[in-house]
Amino acid sequence: MSPGRLGKTKRMSKLEDLLNEKGALLADGATGTTLFDMGLTSGDAPELWNVDEPDRIRALHRGFVEAGSDIILTNTFGANRHRLKLHSAEGRVKELNAAGVRLAREVAEGAGRPVVVAGSIGPTGELFQPLGALSYEEGVAAFAEQIDGLIEGGADALWVETMSAVEEMKAAAEAANGKGLPLVITASFDTAGKTMMGLSPKSMAELKPQFACTPVAIGSNCGVGASDLLAAIMEITAADPDAIVVAKANCGIPEIRGDEVVYTGTPDLMARYAQMALDAGARIIGGCCGTSAGHLTAMRGAMDTHAKGPRPSLDAVIAEIGPLVSPPNLEADAARESEAASGGGRRRGRRRSG
Repeated sequence: MSPGRLGKTKRMSKLEDLLNEKGALLADGATGTTLFDMGLTSGDAPELWNVDEPDRIRALHRGFVEAGSDIILTNTFGANRHRLKLHSAEGRVKELNAAGVRLAREVAEGAGRPVVVAGSIGPTGELFQPLGALSYEEGVAAFAEQIDGLIEGGADALWVETMSAVEEMKAAAEAANGKGLPLVITASFDTAGKTMMGLSPKSMAELKPQFACTPVAIGSNCGVGASDLLAAIMEITAADPDAIVVAKANCGIPEIRGDEVVYTGTPDLMARYAQMALDAGARIIGGCCGTSAGHLTAMRGAMDTHAKGPRPSLDAVIAEIGPLVSPPNLEADAARESEAASGGGRRRGRRRSG
């Protein structure tokens, strides 16, 4: 695989340096479902394990690093004041974020090769005004508090993930502005090819210049299946061919089997997904829910041996990876575009786009 090229900057971050060196990077797998396998109980806050069960968090990261991950995300997805208040831990934001980074960094520094520690930042869990009670300024403050903890712990990058609302992504980017770390933003396109709040992959690509802190990478994670995620990143790369794009798909489709949720993706399927993501233009590829270290090992091998092929068609994705779980509603999309073109559209909310 030939190295990729980034534009000249005053100072490259560790993430950008590694992208320049390797061309494409393997991110990690599932935090939540892996921790459930380790004994985490549904309804408990995984972030508390950064202090209460540090050996298990080290084991989580070690499994991904040994599988070949170039990037590991900290166990801090829900470590903001709004989510932590559900566990009476809203006063521990900085403590839990810093602890999460330190555990990941300990594993990364023992890898014997460069591994990027990215501070995971998930949604607040609240709806922004006018749909909910949270103001934009309160959202910025919550993300800034979390980011300060991630920086205190020594994160290499800020990784905003599983986003749905434009306002929330903009709030996170504003909180990251001036912090001196590269920013990555990924959304979950899980509702008829769009996010739950109606943002399309194309609109996300067009939104990038509007962020207060311009992300070094954008893309998609989680969602409803690998095929749907590949469709989303193909739309992003078509809209912005120069973007560094992240693909972090769930491991197949979740199925309820008794009391368990089982993801159907095999290592072979995830390996092929990784290759198709490369051909679609993604440069950072990993797994989300259900993706184990075993899946990542297969993906690492597939990426290292892959000879880049033509950009896949959606039909090819469906044939090799499986059908779309939540296909776009083309009729509804066409109606909205027609209404907007005729001047009949109505703006809803503040700082909305797409």
